[in-house]
Amino acid sequence: MAKGQNQPQEQDINQLLKVRREKLQQLRDDGKDPYKITSFDASHHSQEIKDQYEELEGKEVLIAGRIMSKRVMGKASFCNVQDLKGSIQCYVARDIIGVDSYKDFKKMDIGDIVGAAGTVFKTKTGEISIHLTSITLLTKSLQVLPEKFHGLTNTDLRYRQRYVDLIMNPEVKETFIKRSKIISSIRHYLDGQGFMEVETPMLVANAGGAAARPFETHYNALDEDVKLRISIELYLKRLIVGGMERVYEIGRVFRNEGLDTRHNPEFTMMELYQAFTDYHGMMDLTENLYRHIAQEVLGTTTITYRGIEMDLGKPFERITMVDAVKKYSGVDFEQIHTLEEARNAAKEHEVVFEERHKKGDILNLFFETYVEEHLIQPTFVMDHPIEISPLTKKKPDNPEYVERFEFFMNGWEMANAYSELNDPIDQRERFKAQEELLAQGDEEANTTDEDFMNALEIGMPPTGGIGFGIDRMVMLLTDSAAIRDVLLFPTMKTLGGVKSENGVKDKEDSTPKSEPEKIDFSKVKVEPLFEEDVDFDTFSKSDFRAVKVKECVAVPKSKKLLQFTLDDGTGTDRTILSGIHAYYEPEELVGKTLIAITNLPPRAMMGIDSCGMLLSAVHEEEGEEKLHLLMVDDHIPAGAKLY
Repeated sequence: MAKGQNQPQEQDINQLLKVRREKLQQLRDDGKDPYKITSFDASHHSQEIKDQYEELEGKEVLIAGRIMSKRVMGKASFCNVQDLKGSIQCYVARDIIGVDSYKDFKKMDIGDIVGAAGTVFKTKTGEISIHLTSITLLTKSLQVLPEKFHGLTNTDLRYRQRYVDLIMNPEVKETFIKRSKIISSIRHYLDGQGFMEVETPMLVANAGGAAARPFETHYNALDEDVKLRISIELYLKRLIVGGMERVYEIGRVFRNEGLDTRHNPEFTMMELYQAFTDYHGMMDLTENLYRHIAQEVLGTTTITYRGIEMDLGKPFERITMVDAVKKYSGVDFEQIHTLEEARNAAKEHEVVFEERHKKGDILNLFFETYVEEHLIQPTFVMDHPIEISPLTKKKPDNPEYVERFEFFMNGWEMANAYSELNDPIDQRERFKAQEELLAQGDEEANTTDEDFMNALEIGMPPTGGIGFGIDRMVMLLTDSAAIRDVLLFPTMKTLGGVKSENGVKDKEDSTPKSEPEKIDFSKVKVEPLFEEDVDFDTFSKSDFRAVKVKECVAVPKSKKLLQFTLDDGTGTDRTILSGIHAYYEPEELVGKTLIAITNLPPRAMMGIDSCGMLLSAVHEEEGEEKLHLLMVDDHIPAGAKLY
């Protein structure tokens, strides 16, 4: 039924597209091909005209932009032209622009790009407008924009076709204008503090400086396997060795990991290093930098994110990791002296750990489980265990811990900073410990970078260093819900071939439809059917419901679990965890309609209560387990009961 309802709409759109191409052909036949126009010199943007109305009233202006609405009324018409800064109403009168130009204007479509000249005035209703004396078609739009009042609301399509999103949703454009201003503000502040911006390699032989899995590729000219960088750190430290005392880089880094609302495989990071200071110097710099950006870009040091107010004007809280864990979990790691004691504490407090984890790792797991969510206001968490900080100086008075801090806001890690390790003998021992972890299966462990070791042996001064996640900073300062909302072109799963990569159909394709795919089930093994019967009363107590995926993220520190936030029709979000990350990336499941059993008792997984179970179909094929999450027609509403 739904398919039948869509057919007339598709036919209507196809007819509109045909008409637009016919209009273009007519323009070409008449010698008015818009694509031959090479430039148009606009004098003002729309918002400038509105802001400077008193000065510009009655004067001629030239604007260029896209027609977003149009009302034709006999001898006079109105249209709305949108440019970078906003939009403005234009009054088009046949007697002013001429009969032929008016005919051409009437044939223009929503989405066409025009250049226009006219005088500034106010209508009887007080709207600042332009009384056009000429209008020129600069680009013919051959596609139909989404319906004006609803805009482009399909989230997946918004990310895939960001160009349409920017046209239809002014707030999206404003977010990216702010992003540009934020990055400019960072540069402005650091340049004023005597830092030098540099550029370092993205393709590296040894991807170090962070705990993450790299992307790998092959350099054909050198016949060498190389990796995309996961951090900027080690090259910047080489520059400190070379005598460049204050350096920073803003650039892309790449981590071969999952996608969720706060993570994208390629993201923008800013790292800086300053000789002759320590992590306390980095705290002062971070505090001043954030205040500067907020004041310069937003005009205030008080920001609101998702309704939560955060104050960048007050001194930021500073607390050690041990004290933070004690404050929020009640466990005092100063009283825990052995690995066995740490493991026992973890078991008592349902903190999941692995056999390879040492005491410091377990302290960090406590922190992630009990503390992070409480760090809403700007907070520096200091003095991390040495096990999780391979590039950091030990605290002189307690060598089990290092001079490191993480900066938190809204429960998120926003920055990570060290008093940088400059002892080459100590550093080699740390790299050796990391290589042992790699041998034990930790894919995120570092390997020894011999050239970096050589640089350290030449001598690096005492140095403070810090890395900022630019995308999360932009999320907070623009009140954006997900990292994709602040990335112009976020990573998306391909929807097929190149033609359909972003949900774009090949309009010229006239290839006949192929036969339905023939699926070979000959190598499939399924579990035997249960021999035991279940009485109907017992079965009927299981509540099977349709649920819609509002959000899906990878569970931190778990390679298998995905955390689903679901609409089950009750008005209250339901959380269900499912161990299917090996089969699906979180981003491809958002918006899907699934089937869940909703009346199972809550079950704690990685410290998170899972309230129900999502249904999947499982089979074996050539010795490998295959899994398909059950997805149903999106026309089924959330909460619909299955019988």
